[in-house]
Formats: sequence, C-alpha cells, structure tokens
Amino acid sequence: TTAAAVARELGLLPGGRLVTGPELQVMSEDRLRQDVTEISVFARVSPADKLRIVTAFQDRGYVTAMTGDGVNDAPALKKADIGVAMGITGTDVSKEAADMSLTDDNFASIVAAVEEGRGIYDNIQKYLSYLLAANIGEIALVAGASVLGLPLPLSAVQILSINLATDGPPALALAVDPPSDDIMRRPPRDVRIGIWSRPVVTLMLVAGAWSALVTLTLFTWALSNRARADAMALVFVTLVLIEFAKAYCFRSDRQSVLKRPFANRWLNWAVGSEIALLALVVYVPWLQTPMGTYSFTTGDWLIAMTGAATVLPVLDLTKRWLSRKVAPLTVDALNDGEPTV
Repeated sequence: TTAAAVARELGLLPGGRLVTGPELQVMSEDRLRQDVTEISVFARVSPADKLRIVTAFQDRGYVTAMTGDGVNDAPALKKADIGVAMGITGTDVSKEAADMSLTDDNFASIVAAVEEGRGIYDNIQKYLSYLLAANIGEIALVAGASVLGLPLPLSAVQILSINLATDGPPALALAVDPPSDDIMRRPPRDVRIGIWSRPVVTLMLVAGAWSALVTLTLFTWALSNRARADAMALVFVTLVLIEFAKAYCFRSDRQSVLKRPFANRWLNWAVGSEIALLALVVYVPWLQTPMGTYSFTTGDWLIAMTGAATVLPVLDLTKRWLSRKVAPLTVDALNDGEPTV
C-alpha cells in the first residue's frame, strides 16, 4: 500500500501494474520476462526477486541499472549492467558488488555521471574518426595518383606537416568537445557494438573518399596549367583547409555542421592558429623552400577554399541520409512513450 501511494505521487503507477513479492514468487520466468515491461512497481521483494527482475529486463534487451545500499541488494547490483551503491549509508558488501558508489547518496549524481560518461565516449569517437578520415583521404590521394600514372601530389615534408601540425591540434580539441544537446535523450548504446558504428564508419569513408576526389581532381587540373611544384603547393593548401572543414563536421555524426558550429572554443583556437601558421608557410620566403609553397594569389586561395568548402555539404547530406537509413532510437521510441522503471 505504501509503495502504491508513493508511486502514484510520482506518476509511475497509472500506466502500469504493481506486483508484490508473493505474487512474483509464483510467477514463472517466462511470464516475468513477458510482463516485466508492463510492471511499473515491485514491492516487498526478496534478494532473489530483485535478481530475477534484473535478469528479466536484460533478457528483453534492456540495459539495466540497479541501486541499493544493503547486503540483500548485492546479487542484483552485481548482475545489473551497472550497479550503483550508496556511498554514505551503503554497506561494504553493496559497495564491493556495485560498479559505482554515490559519495553523496544523491540520485541526481547518477544522471550527471551518465552525461559525463557519454560525453567522454563521444569525444573519443570524434577524435579517432577524424584522424582516421584524414589518413584515409591522404592515402587515397597518393594511391589514386599512382594508379593514374601521375607524379606524387605531396612531398614527404608536406605529408608530415599535415599529419603532425594540421591534424593534431584539431583532433586534441575534439577530445574536449562540449556534449551535444541531445546526449541525454538517447537510449543506452548497444553494448555489442564497438566504437565503430555503421554511421561513424560510413562518415569516415565518405569524408576520406571525397577529400581524395577533390584533391586528385585539383592536382590533375593544376598539372596541365602550371608547374608541378605549384600544383603540389595548391593541393597541399587545399588539403589543409579540407582537414579544418572536416574537424567541424566530425563534431557530430548526427547533427549538421551548421548547428552550434563554433561551440568548441578550443577547436576555434586550434584552427585559427593553424590558419595563421599556414599563411606563414605560404608567404614567408624562408619557409617556402622547405615546404614547397609559393606566394598565393587571390585566385589560388579561392580555388583552395572552394575545394575545401565542398566537404561541408557532402558530409551534411551523408548525415541526413544516415539518419533516414538508420533511424536513431529515442528513449520515447524505445519505451513506446511510456516510462520504464
């Protein structure tokens, strides 16, 4: 009766059922597995009952969390995908069995921890996917030139400069990217899928392939209009600008680059400083010789920036296509609009 009254105050019970321990004990495993998502409140349950409830949710494919503070909570805390023990009032047994302890015994800390964890996971994914997409583009460019019988489009120094100076700072900035505004509206990710989900891999391949296509086309055109060294310099600058554009695109594998594009101030600083460094490489005479550059005209900059800008709509269209092809789950869709407790 007490559990029902509290549940009604919280708005949990009207859409579901209440089951007590004695009722649960006579319920078969198959019946519990079938009905567990329709039951909003369990009351007067034993340690064995708690373990059965967690197992039933997991058998239905749910990522299950369990909170507890007593010795009798330990089996369910251990079984759950994440067990959360009370750090102040919890027993030593419950803390040992749990994956996380709340040092302030405040349930709101669980929400903050989930948000922080999702943000860190996303940033690791952004960091790695951006670097790999950059490398795919460079490898495809060099390989494509070789297949077409063209000379190498980049010198060794230029390749090292792109890998170390150009890709490094933006990648580090992506590692501290602020979380997206929908991060807590997503359901738990499938634990069977690693960091390389299909949308992320597709985005990487498209970014790398388009980068190679743009630079290879530009190199082929430039060879017929200017000296080889100048063509290589044009490809080098264009590829650097493409990497900057891709850094902003890889802030999310779901949202458009136009949504809060400059929210990451560290990325803005990284790209801004790299653009200043690129200008020095292009216009300072004693840097031009080792880097194989020359003083660009306005037309050269327009060509390079136009080629780099094409990456933005291509990746945005890819994200839109992926969102329709692989519709992202939401918490409401996962639970058919009803809260699962």
